[in-house]
Amino acid sequence: MERDSVMVESRRDQDICILLFVKYPEEGRVKRRLSPELDGSVAAEVYRNFVADLLIRLEAMDASLCICFSPSRYKERFIKWLGPDYSYMPQVGMDLGERMRSAFIHAFGAGFDKAVLMGSDSPDLPGDILSEALSSLEDSGAVIGPAVDGGYYLIGFRKDDFVPGVFTGIEWSTGSVFRETWDIMARSARKVHLLPEWRDVDTYDDLKDMFRRNTGTEFGSSRTMSYLMKLRL
Repeated sequence: MERDSVMVESRRDQDICILLFVKYPEEGRVKRRLSPELDGSVAAEVYRNFVADLLIRLEAMDASLCICFSPSRYKERFIKWLGPDYSYMPQVGMDLGERMRSAFIHAFGAGFDKAVLMGSDSPDLPGDILSEALSSLEDSGAVIGPAVDGGYYLIGFRKDDFVPGVFTGIEWSTGSVFRETWDIMARSARKVHLLPEWRDVDTYDDLKDMFRRNTGTEFGSSRTMSYLMKLRL
């Protein structure tokens, strides 16, 4: 397939791929749970900054990077927004589980031996956690990072240890997502590396909490933090 060949061409000679799930930052379609405190245009700009900061951090990782974008018809808009230097792959599937499963299948089909997938709701995720996730797949078949809200912020597999079943029959957007996924992984008899718990930023309270905990940190000079300072949260 054409998109697989694009992924292979941009591999940087690595055997591991980071699959970053990104939505197009349209007003009213991203970070809707930041309302009513923030209107749709401001929420969309917050999300733009989330993605920008994540890309800076991910580009420093020793791995290839693929933008898994949604809506699937917006490829040209994504290229205009983020630039032509990334690999782009549309999210394909009826629900989140199908879209994640499809992304892993295409990454492994493109020749990668390992792949990790993450969303774009944790812009302050430390680089050392990302590095731990990537390096853990050297001797573990899978890796997962639990989120405080009961979901997970990252999941990854080695090709030979991929468990498609972790994306089937899950009650997405509930507080049981991590537990249900972990149970399936545990039954697979594969060695799974557990990352530190981290916070997704979904609600206005999450946003304020992220702002408070990052004042004076390395992330304090990020685009996200600079924008939030202008908003005077």
